[in-house]
Amino acid sequence: MIKSSKNIFVIMGVSGCGKSTIGRMLAETLSIPFFDGDDYHPEKNIQKMSKGEPLNDEDRYSWLMALNKLGGENQNNGAVIACSALKEMYRDIIEKDLDPVPIWIYLEGSYNAILKRLEQRSGHFMPAKLLRSQFDDLEPPTKAICISIELEPKEIINEILEKLGY
Repeated sequence: MIKSSKNIFVIMGVSGCGKSTIGRMLAETLSIPFFDGDDYHPEKNIQKMSKGEPLNDEDRYSWLMALNKLGGENQNNGAVIACSALKEMYRDIIEKDLDPVPIWIYLEGSYNAILKRLEQRSGHFMPAKLLRSQFDDLEPPTKAICISIELEPKEIINEILEKLGY
């Protein structure tokens, strides 16, 4: 465990890239709470994705606003939030009025590597067949720490900490 951080960290990327795993590990390492963005989706979004239907911008808006509110509620103490944040406009909504703005951490991987992970995952509402739509929507961030998912989780955490200067 290292010193606590009062920043909001958003772990982002397509479904199956490891956001929840890395987010939990980073939160534990920094002694701050972890929030899985999936827990903040309205039921209609979960039902839509469960049927194999991709979400559109309108579907995501209330979810993104809930994550912005969550960031605001935790900006004095710090937190890690896992969220796909696929488009720049989504990231703008999440960080609106947060001061300082969140530190974005992008877990980057190829379609084939992530598809393989999704095909092995069970118990999640997001089916593997929606991965293509996520890659189609993805606008890789320009203001983020980019980390390859090819590394082991502990190596990913160490690389994040190194890039953060911890």
